[in-house]
Amino acid sequence: MKVTVVGAGAVGATCADNIARRELAHELVLLDIKEGLAEGKAQDMMQTAQLLGFDTKIVGSTNDYSKTAGSDVVVITSGIPRKPGMTREELIGTNAGIVKTVATSILEHSPDAIIIVISNPMDTMTYLALQATGLPKHRIIGMGGTLDSSRFRYQLSQHLGCSPGDLNALVVGGHGDTTMIPLINHATWNSIPVTSLLSAEQQEKVVADTMVGGATLTKLIGTSAWYAPGAAGAMLVESILRDEKKLQTCCVKLDGEYGQSDICLGVPVVIGRKGWEKIVDIKLSDDEQAAFNKSADAVRNMNDVLKTL
Repeated sequence: MKVTVVGAGAVGATCADNIARRELAHELVLLDIKEGLAEGKAQDMMQTAQLLGFDTKIVGSTNDYSKTAGSDVVVITSGIPRKPGMTREELIGTNAGIVKTVATSILEHSPDAIIIVISNPMDTMTYLALQATGLPKHRIIGMGGTLDSSRFRYQLSQHLGCSPGDLNALVVGGHGDTTMIPLINHATWNSIPVTSLLSAEQQEKVVADTMVGGATLTKLIGTSAWYAPGAAGAMLVESILRDEKKLQTCCVKLDGEYGQSDICLGVPVVIGRKGWEKIVDIKLSDDEQAAFNKSADAVRNMNDVLKTL
């Protein structure tokens, strides 16, 4: 198997490091537009191979897409973060050009690749990648909900005093502070509903802290997070290459599911060798469905910016 990670910044390099340590691919290509960055990080990671005990071959390249030929999975992390004073339209305009170029360039050399999108704004960039490539919808996956659900489990574990691994908890909707929907009423601790274990105040705090999880980290460390986003991307790569059929929340194209169409949004999906293989229908309450519809409206408004580019 061969995997490419486009973007050798903190998220991309962390994703690549996780992929190499788990030996998910025989060859891993790290690509970046900045001269020497991908090559340097690839060499640094390769120098840990004997220390960590992996045999994955890591290759770095500056914008040479021929090195990515034959990739089974491609993870796109490239793009710029939103800076002070930058409008949403400016961020989308810049990152849309980057993501579109990356996606189309990748397919020239890896026409059968499955694409995982991490670049922000993630829901809109996933929709753009689907539109720009014309790929079957099952081969374009936005990572956001996988990360948000992991943050949800973390917050729950802090209140319950338990292992996050014992929790089942999903976040649906958009990948944003105001658009994500932590499904607290569906969350369980080894089949025990967490709502029977937490007070109403605790439940509200868990949901609120989950929704600002990314912003909280940005405030604490001065930049966007990278360990959890990189690990979330690697988890999806693993589920694809090992055909694990894992249930994850991912941003995928909806065609009537959950009452929405012509939009990419976070819903529970089964991830396997063909990409996302099916959407799992969770019966939402009236309030949850209303929140989902509101989230879709916000993401659709952001997608409309693409029409002006």
